Amino acid sequence: MAYKTYTKQVWKGSVLTSPVPPTLVTCEADGVKNIFTVAWTGVLCTQPPVTYISVRPERYSYDIISKSKEFVINLATKELTKAVDLCGVRSGRKMDKFAHLGLTCEKANKVNAPILVQSPLNLECKVRQIVKLGTHDMFIADIVAVDVANELVDDKGRLALENAGLLAYSHGEYYELGKKLGSFGFSVRKKKKKSK
Repeated sequence: MAYKTYTKQVWKGSVLTSPVPPTLVTCEADGVKNIFTVAWTGVLCTQPPVTYISVRPERYSYDIISKSKEFVINLATKELTKAVDLCGVRSGRKMDKFAHLGLTCEKANKVNAPILVQSPLNLECKVRQIVKLGTHDMFIADIVAVDVANELVDDKGRLALENAGLLAYSHGEYYELGKKLGSFGFSVRKKKKKSK
């Protein structure tokens, strides 16, 4: 197979890993709840399940999470695109984003931060470490529970996350995940012999 090659120009170091998942993070401390958008998130470890969010210290939710040491990562769908955008540009200091957007939350199972009902999958997280990096601090957290929409579990118990209409964020733009190109291990999987 011949792959396309590229001629490059060199820029200074920058955060251009793309796409990333634009998530809605919920948090609560001392009776104060907030929801905000975080795209700097991902997997750090499988066992134990560890994730992270990177947050600017000046954000309203930074102090809430620093105090409670808990948060919930709520995966965002195409229906939540407007909420993802607004929660990334408006502060909870000045508005109740839940009320403004008509979003609802309910008590989580293992943490005190709320889960977003309109999200099909919620990762309940407990902070294990805060790493100061520069413009952002990284909250490294254990995923202590996952809340999954019944509609995404097929009759064999498999999570069909591909049916959720999840969002991707790339260089200032939101996209719905699209066409499947393969599945894990497809490049080395042996082809099944046709029965005669």
